[in-house]
Amino acid sequence: MRVLIVTAGSWGDVAPYTGLGVRLRAAGHEVAVATHERFRDAVTANKLGFRPLPVDPRQELASAAGQDLARSVSPPVAMVRLMRMARAFMPRLAVGVADAVRQGADVVLTSTITDPMCATLGEALRLPTIGVYLQPVQPTSAFPPLITRARSMGSFGNRLAAHALWVGTEPIFTPAVSGLRRELCLPPRRFSGPLGLPRGRTVLHGFSPRIVPRPTDWPEGHQICGYWWPETQPGWEPDPRLLDFLAAGPPPVFAGFGSFVAADAERLSTLLADAFRRARVRGIIQSGWSGLRSEGDDLITVQGVPHAWLFPKTAAVIHHAGAGTTAAGLRAGVPAIAVPVQLDQHFWAARLHALGVSPPPLRYQRLTAQRLSEAIVTATRTPAPATRARRLATDLALEDGARHVLAALERLA
Repeated sequence: MRVLIVTAGSWGDVAPYTGLGVRLRAAGHEVAVATHERFRDAVTANKLGFRPLPVDPRQELASAAGQDLARSVSPPVAMVRLMRMARAFMPRLAVGVADAVRQGADVVLTSTITDPMCATLGEALRLPTIGVYLQPVQPTSAFPPLITRARSMGSFGNRLAAHALWVGTEPIFTPAVSGLRRELCLPPRRFSGPLGLPRGRTVLHGFSPRIVPRPTDWPEGHQICGYWWPETQPGWEPDPRLLDFLAAGPPPVFAGFGSFVAADAERLSTLLADAFRRARVRGIIQSGWSGLRSEGDDLITVQGVPHAWLFPKTAAVIHHAGAGTTAAGLRAGVPAIAVPVQLDQHFWAARLHALGVSPPPLRYQRLTAQRLSEAIVTATRTPAPATRARRLATDLALEDGARHVLAALERLA
């Protein structure tokens, strides 16, 4: 089958689909990925087709709106700022998604953010679409909605909050989806589900049921498959300087904030270096989209390094609790120190703590070197987090998340 995977967002929203795409191609499918131009080389290096989508996610996160979102200290303010930013680029993204789908496919696999557009195109073109999500956005009584940062409000409260979030997200997608429906000569449709999607669709989730157990009140077609692990770029070799640093002493602690764009990268770099010194550990800082940098006898800065290669060589990982980095740390079997900034990162940070592999999350907006150093000491010098992390990694190694997607394609065929 000709399979088109459509995804938008940061590298963490793209990387898992490179691994999924390679697995589908190995099974005999012709696979293309539609995503931002910034990620073209990472997609094509794995011999997957590429179809460009507009919008540069790094520019959006570095913009005034993106910085305002990162500074948000309360869920209502964050929601308003998210809606304002997303409404600005969503119509452009919808045009790009439509162009990518019209280039041809037998089935479209679509991420959370692109699903409303892909479902509309599938309806018009009589093309099957399957949701392939990296986050659990379907309402449930089991936990509150991802971006509310709320603790559980009980079964009724969790579902009520989720339905309120439906209403809140509707204005983000309505202009883009309504414009598509008019262009495709489809009748107007009132949004009736999460992200405005019709009920009864198949949605497969690329994370482990050991990390987020499947809620019993989810629709039958919503399944949790297991992780889709990113593919390492062919031919990648580690920097000899990094190899020398790793060999020169005990396992270091990694710190990286991935696609987060810090307004003051110098301040954050200094804070990380100070925390490493206070905790008396060796450190690796990944530059990321913020351009973090600090060097010293026991501290090194690196650029892009595959997490699957580096994380098992560390004593712990400090990260923003994005879905992809969270998964990579769990796979490596090392403790985490979660510093969530925005959106679903608070949900994943809370899961890491509940699983016993991380100290309590540290809010980025309130981060200090002292708090971070104390969390490093807890994660690296208390046996329980490392023990639990190793056990989870052993369990995750037995899962095969991609086989569920392959089975869904076989049913379609």
